[in-house]
Amino acid sequence: MSEVRRDIVTDTWVIIDTENDRIPVPPPSDVTVSGDCPFCEGNESRTPNEIYAVRSKGAANSPGWQLRVVPNINPILRVEGELQKHGVGVYDMVTGIGANEVIVETPEHITNFFELSEEQIALVMRTYRQRIEDLHKDKRMRYILIFKNHGPLAGASTMVHTHSDLIALPATPVRVKQKLSGTQEYYSYKERCLFCDIIQQEIEMGDRLIFQSEHFVVITPYASRFPFEILIVPKRHAFSYKVIDENEIKDLSRVLKVVCKTMFDILHDPPFNLILCDSPNLLPKANYWATIKSDFHWHIEITPRLYRTTGFELGTGFYINHMAPEKAAGIFRERL
Repeated sequence: MSEVRRDIVTDTWVIIDTENDRIPVPPPSDVTVSGDCPFCEGNESRTPNEIYAVRSKGAANSPGWQLRVVPNINPILRVEGELQKHGVGVYDMVTGIGANEVIVETPEHITNFFELSEEQIALVMRTYRQRIEDLHKDKRMRYILIFKNHGPLAGASTMVHTHSDLIALPATPVRVKQKLSGTQEYYSYKERCLFCDIIQQEIEMGDRLIFQSEHFVVITPYASRFPFEILIVPKRHAFSYKVIDENEIKDLSRVLKVVCKTMFDILHDPPFNLILCDSPNLLPKANYWATIKSDFHWHIEITPRLYRTTGFELGTGFYINHMAPEKAAGIFRERL
């Protein structure tokens, strides 16, 4: 019989199929690797001018880089302009101020994130921190979302050269607000961080624990929305990714390489989304998430996209997960 589980962080519900043992296989991808990629070294003129880069040699927008950050060629939000709020009858509207950047993770034409060296992944993780720190200086930016889309079913473009996307928003997204409210409510009642308690319980129980490193815990969430959904949480309580230290970055790089390679092997190169779930920009505003440094805990979600969303999910807000997280965690542990 299926189980209906509540996600204690977001107060949403998921239907878990506890009887299925069959590992889902993603449909084949129609994306082909281009021999003329704008993200490869030597093609810098085919992208907008870089915002940030790590270089061993060369001038800006020329070869010699190890990592580049460039504006999206078709941005959905722009830095230029003034942030304005309008009432449109009963509706609310904010001008499209923000940022839309692409983090090109390597000068080599590499498709899969786990194929990068640990040192290169660490460079990507440092760049995440740098871009958040830089964009938080602009108080128009309420929330910085960094994510990876891999494969067409995960929303990736035909640009298969491994990269991450960054979107800076003038408002805090609803799912982030759900997490912030859920963790704040838990803290106000128990005076403890919800994620810290989840870490402790998952280590003690062990059935959804994939593995733990020196600084991170990797689990399949209790109310996983999708088969083989993964949650990576730092053991040290930290409300923002901005406070990650160098030892944690190196450890996280190893963890991500292992997780992504294992997921590739089990699910045969699945489409997936990787999302850095960070705290919002702390504005100088009275009572703006006043307890967030105590109650929130940054984390990473990795979600394989093996099934399309149906009318049931769209109509109810429920998700149906055809692989129990306990079984998924067991399969991961067997492959590690």
